[in-house]
Amino acid sequence: MSGVAILGRGAPLWLAAAALRRALGPAGVEVDAVALPDETAPGDLYPTLPAIEALHDQIGIDEAVLLRGARGAFTLGRNIVDRSGAEQPPLLLAHGGYGTGIDGEDFFPHWLKARHHGLGVGLDDFSLTASAAHQGRLFLPDEVSARYGRADYGYHLPAAGYAKNLKAIARHLGVRIAETRTVDVEHGEAGVTALRIDDGTRIAAALFVDATREGVVLREGLGEAFVPWAAPGDRMFTARAPRLASVPVYAEVRAGAEGWTALYPGLTHLHVAHVWSSAAASDEEALAAAGAASGFALEAPAVRAVAPGFVHEPWTANVVGVGEAAAGFDPLHGFALHALQLGLVHLIACFPTGGAMEARRAEYNRQMAIHIARVRDFEVAHFALQRHAGPFWDAARRVPLSAELDHLIALFRARGEIAPQEGESLPPDAWRALFTGLGVVSEGWRPAADRLPPDAAKAHFRKMLGFVREQVLRQPTHDAYLARIAQASRG
Repeated sequence: MSGVAILGRGAPLWLAAAALRRALGPAGVEVDAVALPDETAPGDLYPTLPAIEALHDQIGIDEAVLLRGARGAFTLGRNIVDRSGAEQPPLLLAHGGYGTGIDGEDFFPHWLKARHHGLGVGLDDFSLTASAAHQGRLFLPDEVSARYGRADYGYHLPAAGYAKNLKAIARHLGVRIAETRTVDVEHGEAGVTALRIDDGTRIAAALFVDATREGVVLREGLGEAFVPWAAPGDRMFTARAPRLASVPVYAEVRAGAEGWTALYPGLTHLHVAHVWSSAAASDEEALAAAGAASGFALEAPAVRAVAPGFVHEPWTANVVGVGEAAAGFDPLHGFALHALQLGLVHLIACFPTGGAMEARRAEYNRQMAIHIARVRDFEVAHFALQRHAGPFWDAARRVPLSAELDHLIALFRARGEIAPQEGESLPPDAWRALFTGLGVVSEGWRPAADRLPPDAAKAHFRKMLGFVREQVLRQPTHDAYLARIAQASRG
């Protein structure tokens, strides 16, 4: 393999370029990044899952430097609150785990059994991150807390600042950068042979990576079919509002009758996203509704289409589509960078260092189809199980469930278990929090929970709750920790 050329724009391009160069550079693989005009709007922001930290570490990104440069913040998850009139209880989807093992057994079946017998303590109270979020504190994991369970966090990364930092890192790693307003795709018998840019430069490579939102090379150049998914919303805008006096440590999603509005706290601004159906409201009506839902005067709104769906074969010929070129999700759960990361990780694992690429290509497509389907199932599970009122959410409940998701919900209802699934990239505790928070009541539990006497279970629960309270009180506020990062740069 002589080289890789990546076409894209903004943060997805630079993240892909940096990751591939870092992983493949030692093998002598050159990476060219062909940058189309950046369409990032002032209000655009990436809410990330905890897994992105591993990719950042592999690239060599320093967390504090990134947050200072991108003007980003931490997040412990997202809190979904009902504004539709249905009075659905708030749903905090916190990163990290819930509870700790009891006598070598999983915590969750013991909690289920206790709830059936009248325990009044919710699942969130046994989570380090959920409890910290409720208390307005950031949770920084250490060896002590790790023995209890996972305490993860993600980031709120303003898209423009994130892209600027990633571009500098990609350049430092040796990525060759070409910028162009348009691109022509040259084809040969085996696929794409080169990208020709505005100044006439011809960029040839053995493998091409499409990191564009619209799939310029994969969907348009090769004609690979994009299969849309059913979703309640097809329009989205992003905007900014003034920075909050104190930066919350999670996002808030406000579910209204005609769509949802997300508030993503950042270091310098509050970033707002709103998704709705164009059949129900015009762009102007949606902007007014989001302003009312957020409670802030919004600035720099930018509207774009929302088109969830996927490509059956994201690696076609010698072109690999990653991120939104291969799969797009409803923005509610912030899966955009997660999907991009899945594509990059599997591409690196399947990268054809020599010989024919047919088998590697087939395995990549197989793996990605499974992984993307599991992420889509999480999105659809929320659509199917939420109880918000209004036509938007009625449409969401009509989105069809896959056979795998139908089985997952049925098994959880029967005995509170998350069926193991190939290609699962979201932790079981994320599914448990989703199902439990949306009111799915398990009828039973694993028999192993019956071996523990009730008094012993109560003692374990009291010990856990005391540990969680103690650990959360030791944590800094979000504002204090962000200030510490800023002061370190001045020092």
